[in-house]
Amino acid sequence: MTRALRQLWVQVLIGMAIGILLGVLAPSWGVALKPVADGFVKLVKMLLAPIIFGTVAVGIAQMGNLRDVGRLGLKALVYFEILSTIALAAGLIVANVVRPGAGMNIDARTLDASAVAGYATTAKGEGGVADFLLGIIPDSVGSAFVGGTMLQVILIALLMGVALGAMGESGARLTTLFEDITKAMFRIVGMVMRLAPLGAGAGMAFTIGKYGIATLLPLGYLILALYVTALLFVVVVLGLVARVAGISLIALLRYIGDEILIVFGTCSTEAVLPQLMARLEQLGVARPVVGLVLPAGYTFNTDGTSIYLAMAVVFIAQATNTALSVGDQLTIMAVLLLTSKGSAGVAGAGFVALAATLSAMPALPVAGLVLLLGVDRFLNQARAVVNLIGNSVATVAVARWDGALDLERARAVLRGEAVPPLVEVPA
Repeated sequence: MTRALRQLWVQVLIGMAIGILLGVLAPSWGVALKPVADGFVKLVKMLLAPIIFGTVAVGIAQMGNLRDVGRLGLKALVYFEILSTIALAAGLIVANVVRPGAGMNIDARTLDASAVAGYATTAKGEGGVADFLLGIIPDSVGSAFVGGTMLQVILIALLMGVALGAMGESGARLTTLFEDITKAMFRIVGMVMRLAPLGAGAGMAFTIGKYGIATLLPLGYLILALYVTALLFVVVVLGLVARVAGISLIALLRYIGDEILIVFGTCSTEAVLPQLMARLEQLGVARPVVGLVLPAGYTFNTDGTSIYLAMAVVFIAQATNTALSVGDQLTIMAVLLLTSKGSAGVAGAGFVALAATLSAMPALPVAGLVLLLGVDRFLNQARAVVNLIGNSVATVAVARWDGALDLERARAVLRGEAVPPLVEVPA
C-alpha cells in the first residue's frame, strides 16, 4: 500500500478525487483553488523555454547536419497535416451523423454576444498566415524567452545548434555546458512535479465548483459525442499509427499515464511537456527528434483540438438552424486547418480558435460561442488529453520514420523491463 502511494499517478488520482468532492460539497472553496492550479502550470511553464532551447540546441549540435534537420522537420510537418486533417474529418462526420445540436432551435439574435466578445476580439487580432510566419521571428533573442513563445524558442535553438555544430572544439564545450544546464532544469521539473497532485486536484475542484455537474446536462449529448469521438480517434487512428511504428498504443498509454492524468486535471498540455520530453528520450527516441517534433507538435499537431473545433462549429450551426452544405463544410475544414494551429497549450486557447473560425464564416453566428461557455472546460479536458497522446505518438512515429528510434529499447521499456537509463525522468 505504501509503495502504491509513492506512485505519481496514484497521488494524482487521489488529488483529483478530493478535488471533485470539494467542488461538489463546497463549490465556493473549489473555485477559490483556481490560483493553486494556475500556479502549478505557471511553475512548469517558466521552465519550458530553457528546457526546449537546451534540448533542441544540444540535439542539433550533436546531429551536426543542417540537411538532416530540414528532412526531420519536413517529415514532422507532413505527419502533422495528415493527422490533423483526419481529426477534422472525424469531427465533422460524427457531428453530422449524431447531430448533437439538432432540435435546440435557438435564435442567434437572442444570444448575448457580450459574454464572448473578448474571444472574438482576440481572434480578429491574430492576423493571417503572414502574421503567423512573422510571429515565429522574435523581436530580440531575449523576448522569445520572456514571452515563452514556443516556436520562437525553437527557431533560436535551431540556429544555435547549427552554430555550435560548426564551431568545432569550442562548440563542443558550449554544447556540454548547455546539456548540463538542461539537466539542472529537469531536476527542477522533478521538484515541481511533486506538486502535481495538488495542481490536478485544484483544477478539478475549480471545474466542478464553478460549473457544477448540472451544467453538463443540457449539452450532455455534445460532451458524450466529443468524448466518444476522441476515444475512437485514439484507439483506431493513433492505434494504427503506433502499430505501424512498431509499438503498442496501450503500452504507451500506460507509460505516459502520469502525464495523461495531470493534463486531464489541469487542462494544460504544457504542464507535462518537460517530463514528457524526458520520458520519450528514455523510451529510445533520439534527442533531436524529441526536442524538435514534440514542442512543434504542440503548435501544429492538435488532434484533440481539431476534433473539438469541427464538432463545435457544426453543433452551433445545428443549434441555430444554420444550413451548411457539403461545400460549406469543406471550407470550414480548410479554415480549421489554419485556425487550429497553436491552440493546444492552455485552457481557453481552443475557444479563441473557434471564434476565429466562426468569424471567417459569415453564415455562422459568432454569438453561438455562448452556447459552449458553461461546458468548455469539460470539453477542453478531452481535447487536451488527445493532443497529449497525439503528440506522443507523433514523436515516436516520426522517429521511426526517420530511423531515430531504438525500437528494441522502446519495446523493452514499454514491457516494464529494466534498461540502462538514458536520462533522468522527473517524477
